[in-house]
Amino acid sequence: MEFRRITSLPPYVFSIIDSLKVEARRAGQDVVDLGFGNPDLPSPDVAVNKLIEAAQNPRNHRYSSSRGIPKLRQAFADLYMRRFGVDLDADIEVINTIGAKEGLSHLMWVLLQPGDAVLVPSPSYPIHLYAPLFAGAEVREIPLGTGSDFFQTMQERWEYSWPKPRVILLSFPHNPTTTCVDIEFMQQVVDFAREHEVLLVHDLAYADLGFDGYSPPSILQVPGAKDVAVELYSMTKSFSMAGWRVAFLAGNAEVVAALAKMKSYLDYGTFQPIQIAATVAMNEAGDHPKLVNDIYQGRRDALCDGLNRIGWEVEPPQGTMFVWAPIPEPYREMGSVELASLMVRDGKVAASPGVGFGPGGEGFVRFALIENEHRIGQAVRNLRASLPLLTG
Repeated sequence: MEFRRITSLPPYVFSIIDSLKVEARRAGQDVVDLGFGNPDLPSPDVAVNKLIEAAQNPRNHRYSSSRGIPKLRQAFADLYMRRFGVDLDADIEVINTIGAKEGLSHLMWVLLQPGDAVLVPSPSYPIHLYAPLFAGAEVREIPLGTGSDFFQTMQERWEYSWPKPRVILLSFPHNPTTTCVDIEFMQQVVDFAREHEVLLVHDLAYADLGFDGYSPPSILQVPGAKDVAVELYSMTKSFSMAGWRVAFLAGNAEVVAALAKMKSYLDYGTFQPIQIAATVAMNEAGDHPKLVNDIYQGRRDALCDGLNRIGWEVEPPQGTMFVWAPIPEPYREMGSVELASLMVRDGKVAASPGVGFGPGGEGFVRFALIENEHRIGQAVRNLRASLPLLTG
């Protein structure tokens, strides 16, 4: 049988590293896993306790609302007012999604169809490239790298594209490159979108992971942004709730309504006790994102200091839970998959090969800050021993 929608998908290169990691662990070897960006920090106690309480009420076992219960959407609107000073109407400008990947994927179905085009940064988190492709659209990549003027490149790619892209998909702080932007950049892209009648979709996955005084902006902070933009916000990183699958789309009311209509055919929403617990988390665990941010900054420092000490030169990121590390010159010819494989086999350290994020990611590996500082120190020592051509 032919599975036409997935036959064009390339091999998922991350599975190569994962298989090597599993094989090593089955052999009794200790692998420090800095590969898959799966947060290891516990969810807020108040959310866990409320989940238990709500799950014990049989009334919460029925179908819920695919838009999210009203108190959940209002709690999110209140969070955006506190965090960004953005005023959202919880009834028409906010919808709950079953994680950001579900929300983004179904949003692309709403916005795009065969014959349409979308601009996406490259390299990119895979779903940013493949959600538009699953909708049948053409993806035009905007190179995102050190020394390039991203906004200028975005303008040029839009200008020379045919058909003209209907959507520009952005995500800052950016996974995997860790590129960060300021509110002035957001103003530029909103002005561009208003002038050219294009919709902006901003995935703010790392809204609360900014280091050294940097605070990631919301695109909705720009006056008039709601005319041309929607934004995804996830509780995965900010509230350490990865497996709960709670996220939101906010902004342009027409787009929110369109996604709500699509989702009404596809799902009955997140399990209601989870929605109730997420509501309590946003209302009562407001300090949790700051605690999480401090932990990730400590891990970032431990990894970047350690890598630089052994001769693997990296620049500490201003945001995200990752380090985007250029392959050291003595190992550059290996490519990212071969180097990442070597690191697992010989160094017992798992990282993600950059090419897995698109061709623009070749020449890099991505480390996820999902182990504590002691384990990160162990990873650095392992890499020093297993990569003898490093000069540190």
